[in-house]
Amino acid sequence: MTPNQNPMKPDSKNFILAIVLSMAIIFVWQYFFVTPQLKQQAAQQQTTEQTTGGQTTAQPGQSSAGAQVPGNPATAGAVTREQAIANSQRVTIETPFLEGSINLTGAALDDLKLKQYRETTDKTSPIITLLTPSGAPNAYFAEQGFVATPGSTVKLPDSKSVWTLASGSTLTATTPVTLTFDNGEGLVFSREISLSDDYVFTIKQSVENKSQAPVSLVPYARVQRQDTPHVQGFYVFFEGMLGVQDGTLTEAKYKDVAKDDGKITKDSKGGWIAFTDKYWATALIPDQTRNLTATYQHFKIGERDAFQVDWLSKDAVTVAPGSSTSTTDHIYAGAKIVNSMYAIGEKYGIDKFDLMIDWGWFYFLTKPMYKLVHFAYGFLGNFGLAILFVTVLVKLVLFPLANKSYASMSKMKKLQPEMERIKAAFPDDRMKQQQEIMEMYKKEKVSPLSGCLPIFIQIPIFFSLYKVILTTIDLRHAPFFGWIHDLSAPDPTSLFNLFGLIPWTPPHMLMLGIWPILMGITMWVQMRLNPAPTDPVQASMFNWMPLIFTFMLGTMPAGLVIYWTWSNLLSIIQQSYIMKRNGADISLFGNIRESLPFLKKKA
Repeated sequence: MTPNQNPMKPDSKNFILAIVLSMAIIFVWQYFFVTPQLKQQAAQQQTTEQTTGGQTTAQPGQSSAGAQVPGNPATAGAVTREQAIANSQRVTIETPFLEGSINLTGAALDDLKLKQYRETTDKTSPIITLLTPSGAPNAYFAEQGFVATPGSTVKLPDSKSVWTLASGSTLTATTPVTLTFDNGEGLVFSREISLSDDYVFTIKQSVENKSQAPVSLVPYARVQRQDTPHVQGFYVFFEGMLGVQDGTLTEAKYKDVAKDDGKITKDSKGGWIAFTDKYWATALIPDQTRNLTATYQHFKIGERDAFQVDWLSKDAVTVAPGSSTSTTDHIYAGAKIVNSMYAIGEKYGIDKFDLMIDWGWFYFLTKPMYKLVHFAYGFLGNFGLAILFVTVLVKLVLFPLANKSYASMSKMKKLQPEMERIKAAFPDDRMKQQQEIMEMYKKEKVSPLSGCLPIFIQIPIFFSLYKVILTTIDLRHAPFFGWIHDLSAPDPTSLFNLFGLIPWTPPHMLMLGIWPILMGITMWVQMRLNPAPTDPVQASMFNWMPLIFTFMLGTMPAGLVIYWTWSNLLSIIQQSYIMKRNGADISLFGNIRESLPFLKKKA
């Protein structure tokens, strides 16, 4: 071996480098995206099994007058959801969309299920539980009322007060109920609760003063969650506490607010404040003319973490002797349906209520994409077909750009003989080869990266569709055909158990279904329509890119993978047609052979 010889051929080095880089990308994807999700699910399971201790004093929100929003609930002992419901008197809620009950202790909205949605695609699975009484695992409830001004000794109803059902028997979409509480000192509180929309509770609170002295009261409302809520862990949408105060969106993650019992306060006129999950939300919607302080906070109830969003009026309401006063506010508790968010925001004059849905920074792409998919669903009746239809429309819109790109690739194919001549002229000088080839590209006005352009063009469209599929509730449990019963979930099949033939469930990273494999094949074939790059590193990476994307998309929603596969297939047809029209020889099988080291022709 001479000193100038390399014991390993450059192609072999590049091939090994490509493998290492590919595996590194897959590892990073699993470590930073998939593994955290699994850890969060395990932590959530552990949380639900914890027992709880006694109460401590919370750090509630405070108005400019010094009044404070309550922090502790009526009970925080360790009980099951069923026990908590059975241990209190209740008023039934029954509508086509909701079922549950109002707790007469504290007049709390703490038992609510969403009848239109189930936990899984199985029609016999339980319906979604949204709200749960205090003390039960993952308690989640809403309350509102009045607090006294500092120095006042007036007796007010709190979370332990037992209200009386004065009128109505069941809260339905058409029949309200009225609850009353007499403090025994001349004040009679009345609370009329009605459903003004599918998931909107309207609460009209009245106070009649039969005493001999005026009384000042400060309206408030709060939603509290006990135990750290489970979040999906996806970076593309927000879960936590959020709201809009004076036109500004505030987002507070649980882990951030939990640091040192954190608290965020915002002064505002009107607005809204809420807890939001991926598909569900509970929002406090005050009178939009009210000056208030909104608070996002964390505190401890014994050993349990508690999170609370609340608003507290900055102005007290004074009730003179012999008179009465009333206030009206709203609570939204239900599914985050896009059209409902817009309609409710407009109906009640709520600023930016549509931001309950996380459209992301690229909302200018995501919102139109949602409307387009929803429009196509209207006449196709299947969201999978709607995605295929939208893909065709996108291809038509991008046709001029794709046409230019594919025409450039056709020129490159015509230059293939000249490239081979350059390689033969400088067989041992790779630097000279690159210089001559780049000079040829410049002279002929072609781009060596033109083959990647159609893929790069898809990225923003891909991301916007990803947001639509992953964030909006419309595609939750939406079926396609065959084995795809939920377009928002990954393909349930796996190559590593022969697509169900072997009775074994592979680990998450090996859930490589049929659609991701089809996506990888179509992507690989599309890239083979172009001549392989002259640089060995680029060529090796191009060879491994489809495999990398196959594993990455294996854990993504099936709807997204179907889109990408269909888009690849359309691109293959489109590119073949354009290149043939430009006189380029489409040597698909020749390019496939040249792209695989073990099939290359030996010189």
